[in-house]
Amino acid sequence: MNKIVLITGATSGIGEACAHKFAENSFNVIISGRRKERLQQVGAQLKELYGIDVFILELDVRDKEQVKAAVSGLPEEWKNIDVLLNNAGLALGLNPFQGGSEDDWDTMIDTNIKGLLYVGKAVANLMISRGHGHIINIGSIAGKEVYPKGNVYSATKHAVDAITKGMRQDLLKDGIRVTQVAPGAVETEFSLVRFKGDEEKAARVYRDYRPLTPEDVAEVVYFSTTLPDHANINDVVIMPTDQANATTFNKST
Repeated sequence: MNKIVLITGATSGIGEACAHKFAENSFNVIISGRRKERLQQVGAQLKELYGIDVFILELDVRDKEQVKAAVSGLPEEWKNIDVLLNNAGLALGLNPFQGGSEDDWDTMIDTNIKGLLYVGKAVANLMISRGHGHIINIGSIAGKEVYPKGNVYSATKHAVDAITKGMRQDLLKDGIRVTQVAPGAVETEFSLVRFKGDEEKAARVYRDYRPLTPEDVAEVVYFSTTLPDHANINDVVIMPTDQANATTFNKST
């Protein structure tokens, strides 16, 4: 019987790449996100390319009651989740603290922190009942160091770092592995979302150096699940070769 992975934010970027990577390796996949049409497109691709089963979960991770209902309402055969990838997250704006948007702050906190908590708790309890599972949280280099104008986004990713450590301790006796994968610059819709659709501004973020691709991150995420049960990757930072830390790039390429 195929293993099952649940991926939040699976409609694009890292989440979509991870869905393909797990499906390629014979996982059945639960893909979740807010864009129903895009979920259906991704689901159809996964089925056609890899011949696996796909369950579509239209879900806003910020809505705790919706999360509870969605996870508890999964068909019994889909509740046997082996891997949870908490990938849904975003950055909004790049402003100094004093000029930040409170609405943007709320959205980042509700998605990056609360959404991860809601989904993580619901799925962790399913895993506890089976005595087996692996939770992978997508963090960021912004969760390791704060950069100018990245104040609240960085705070949310520092929270992911702390929550991951807390999960690992609290779920230790239940045999559930917990991993954080923290990428540097990855060329996805991330900057387009951050700059609210400004394509030129988003493109400049990835100019003059070679960023990571979503597939690069997916390789690391999947690899972390391939170790024997007695081994766990607690935390991994993956960066472009052209990026030394949150703010230092080699832009000569």
